[in-house]
Amino acid sequence: MSRKGRSENKESKTQKKAEETIKKTFANHLVITQSDNPEAKWFVVHTYSGQEGRVMVALKQRAETMKLTDRILEIVIPTQEQIQIRSGRKQQVTEKIFPGYILVKMILDDNSWLTVRTTQGVTGFVGVGDKPTPISDEEVASIQKFMNQDAPKYRAKFTTGEAVKIVDGPFAEFLGSIESIDEERGKVKVLVSIFGRETPVELDFLQIKKL
Repeated sequence: MSRKGRSENKESKTQKKAEETIKKTFANHLVITQSDNPEAKWFVVHTYSGQEGRVMVALKQRAETMKLTDRILEIVIPTQEQIQIRSGRKQQVTEKIFPGYILVKMILDDNSWLTVRTTQGVTGFVGVGDKPTPISDEEVASIQKFMNQDAPKYRAKFTTGEAVKIVDGPFAEFLGSIESIDEERGKVKVLVSIFGRETPVELDFLQIKKL
């Protein structure tokens, strides 16, 4: 393998290791440098969807390499923890609140702007024209509050009116249609035909499946 190939492979392994560390330690909030500098503002940065975590890792590394850790201070990926039903099982997942967007706290100047803007996976800043527009501390606080509040415990993959089959409980093998969905409790009401009339039956998400 050439020297260039070995170097690229080493960089790839280093970035992968950094990504795993950030996933375990910070998840959705990375503090590069703690600072109360009043010049520091929060900006919304647009990324390719699904690249938010990679951008967080790459931007941290670039800030350190470019010696801009006093200018690029914090990165937040707005997320919430939820429980989804997948293959008949409950799984805890991290859902992005604004897919394709991250928040970056920084002191904006030509160097910090260029570093963020040219980070792989970044498509641009949110702003008016070519000028990044900061968001208020109040907006950031609201987003962080939303991130930390109790989210719906379940995320339904079902829709009202959808035809389903009951797979567990006393009504197993019955067919019905979903009347209502309670994501908070992970429950659905299914209209089942019993003795010639439609009767609503409350069931757990795990007790039904799509037809």
